[in-house]
Formats: sequence, structure tokens, C-alpha cells
Amino acid sequence: MLTLTTKAALAQTDTLILNLNQAESLFLKNNYDLLASNYEIDKAKAEIITAKLFENPTLEYENLFYNHETKKFLQTSYAHGQYAGSISQLFKLAGKRNKNIKLAQTGVKLAEYEYFDLLRTLKFELVNTFYKTYFAAQSVKVYQEQISSTDQLLKAYDLQLKMGNVAAKDMIRIKSLLISLKAEQAGLLNELEDNYKDLKLLCGIKAEASISLVLDQASPLSPDKVPYSTLLDSARANRADLKVAKTDLLYNERNLKLQKAMAIPDVEIALSYDLKGNYPEKYTGLGLKIPIPLFSRNQGEIKKAQVGITAANTNIKKQEALLENEVFNSYKTALRNEKRYTEIDPTFSTDFNTLISGLIKNFKARNISLIEFLDLYDAYKENTLQLNKLQFERMSTRAELNYVTGSNIFK
Repeated sequence: MLTLTTKAALAQTDTLILNLNQAESLFLKNNYDLLASNYEIDKAKAEIITAKLFENPTLEYENLFYNHETKKFLQTSYAHGQYAGSISQLFKLAGKRNKNIKLAQTGVKLAEYEYFDLLRTLKFELVNTFYKTYFAAQSVKVYQEQISSTDQLLKAYDLQLKMGNVAAKDMIRIKSLLISLKAEQAGLLNELEDNYKDLKLLCGIKAEASISLVLDQASPLSPDKVPYSTLLDSARANRADLKVAKTDLLYNERNLKLQKAMAIPDVEIALSYDLKGNYPEKYTGLGLKIPIPLFSRNQGEIKKAQVGITAANTNIKKQEALLENEVFNSYKTALRNEKRYTEIDPTFSTDFNTLISGLIKNFKARNISLIEFLDLYDAYKENTLQLNKLQFERMSTRAELNYVTGSNIFK
């Protein structure tokens, strides 16, 4: 459905029209970092295949190369030849194979949680970039409207100047305003293009594609309606980075068990046959090979695994502290931004637009001076830009709450 809608939009307007849900769908399908991280999971699963494999048997064969009595090479007959052969198999003891399998399975869990943590991080970046881009585009429109109306005013003043009805200094002030507006708009356009670039990279959209963003209605659920304890519990249950830390502890614990098992020698059993080089002739033997753990008992690797467990426990405590601080800070910021937004009169934007229309009419009718007009005009611009900034911060902190809680509470 998204593909059809996208193609239709491109065919009609050459502009890709995206809401946040469509952007997220493209992100999940096309993001290169996610695709690369998903391959890491496949690589970790391949480690399980390796761990499940048994050791290959070893085949040995030796033949008489040259018989100086018969002056012949590689003879195998009983009368004049000699050969010997053996086949051996290594048997791992102390459950090394099963411990390796469990370690590899834990490695898969680590790769999966790392993928989900990357997904959480990139999704927040996507949502934040989407809102930043949308409201930056709205601010560019404010500048464009002001530039357009100021340009018209400049043309009208130019005619009045030629007729001697206005002072040249007023023309200079209007020109200065126009230059200032264009310079500020150019800076904002540069920032907007950078935002579009980031959004295209996140969603896997071609660089030359033109994008127009559509903002869906905000979630009716306000942060002040959700208790802090609920958000904290959600973070503890869902944060992938905390799961990575806990799984890393499990990985180190299983690795310690494996390394202790590695200190126990493995047994190699061999079956051999020798034609005439042993006693009696046509000798058949059963061999047993086992290392004596006199010096090396895998002490270094065991110590490393023990240190890894201590480090993993410390990292869990760090992640839990980080999680609590992030949730608390994001919650307080969201409440503050929500309060600021609710304090704004819903009719403010409409009333201010009406005021500006009346302001331009009064200025043209010379009911107000140029200085008063420019001051009010600048106030209109600043208030509209601040309103766009506040709306962005409000939506951004909601997205941040989803990020720090590892959930999708505020859709």
C-alpha cells in the first residue's frame, strides 16, 4: 500500500509525500545500518552450527618408500613391502561441546539485543529528524511569506519614492529588512537541506528525490497522564541496552564454565595396523592419548572469564543508573514542554495572522509609522518561529520518552 501510494505521489507531483508511519516503514525496509546489524545475527547463528560439529577423525598411513634389497619403490606385498596405518578420534570431555553450544546461543541473544538497541536508537533519530525537518520547513514558509510581502512593499515604496511621497531612508530600511530576511532564510534552508539528507539516509531514499512531510495528529495521551513509575518499569522491562548488559553477564558466566572445562584434558583413541614393523607381524593396536595437565590448566582464560563476570556486573549497575537518569530527565523535560504548550492560546496563531494582515493594511494606509510596522513585523516572525520551535520540542520529547523507555507509549 505504501509503495503504491508513494509511486502515485511521485507520478503526480515528482514529490514524495511522507507521514511518520510511512517514513518508519521505509526505514525498517531500507536502512543500511539495520541491514548490516541483521547480518551480525546470521553470523552469530553460524557459530552455533560450528559449536555443534564433532571433531573430524584423523587418518594416518605410512608405506615403505624404497626397498634397497629389491630396488623397488612403494612395495606393499608381505614378502617385500611394509606399511602401517591408523585412524584416531578425539573425544571432548567435561561437556565442552554442550558448553560451547550454550555459549554460541548466548552470542546470538547478544547480537539480537544489540540489533534491537540499534533499532531503538535509529528510530528515535528518525522520529526526531522527521519533526525537526517538518517544523524547519514551516519556519521557511514564514520567511517566504515575509519576503514576498516585503518585496511587494518595496516595489510600492519605490513608486512612492519616485513621486516624492516617501523618504529615501524608509526605502533603505525596507531594503535592509528584505536582505536580512533572505539571509536568515538562506541559513535555515541550509539547515533544512541537512535534515532532508539525514532523513533520506535513514529511510534509504535517493538523494535527488524531493520530499514533502505531512504531520499526523499528535497522540492524545499526554506525558502528565502517565506516572513516572510506569515509564521506569517499562524501561527496565524493554530497554535493549539493559538486556545486552544482562546477557553479557550470562555470556561471561557460561564462558567461565567452558574455560574450567577446557582445563580437563580430552582423550584421543586410535586404532592402528602395522604389516611387519611391529611385534607380532600384522600388528593391530589400540592407542590412547591424553595430555597430562601438569603445567597448563587454562589458568589465564579462567581468570579472564572471572574478570569478565565482575566487569559485566559493574556494567549492569551502570546501565540501570543510566536508565533511571535518562527516564527521569526526559520525563521532567516532557512535562515542562507540555505545560508550555498548553499555556498557549489555541487561537494565538490565527489571531496573530489576522493581526499581521491588519498591520499591513494600516501601514499602507499610513495609520502607523514604518518603525512601528517593522517592530510588529519582526515580533510576528519571532513569535511564529518560537511557536514552531516549541511544537518541535514537544513532539521531540515525546519521541525521547519512547526512546528511553524502549516502548511506543506516545504514538
